Amino acid sequence: MRLNTDFVERCLRSLIASMEQLSTKEPDDVFYDIFRAACVKEFELILEQSNTLLRKRLRPYFASNREADQLNFKDVYRHSAKRGLMSVEECERWIRYRDIRNRTAHEYGEQYAEMAVQALPDFVADARRLVEVVAEPFDV
Repeated sequence: MRLNTDFVERCLRSLIASMEQLSTKEPDDVFYDIFRAACVKEFELILEQSNTLLRKRLRPYFASNREADQLNFKDVYRHSAKRGLMSVEECERWIRYRDIRNRTAHEYGEQYAEMAVQALPDFVADARRLVEVVAEPFDV
């Protein structure tokens, strides 16, 4: 079986383009706010889509698809590290990305958006790696 990664790859391209535009703007420019918001939104989309794809990729390791589907967000990453789909360090970063996402989604403010922006370079590298892993064919 091979998982379709088209959507997450498109989101990654959008995130990278938004990051490039953000880097050309000054923080007091309204376009800085626009591109920062685009970055945060793509960050959130990629995070959610990555979790969904990993959950599907983990299904063969569980007694049923339902068991894998009931894992909470962070446990998806813990099981992925346990099964060798990512390193422990990658797992810890994905859990940190989730914590950042929770703050940006529930505690609005410039400081939380900036926290997400600061994590983006590592996030992009980790997301690219995750796409490679989940795109590999596997037995169901």
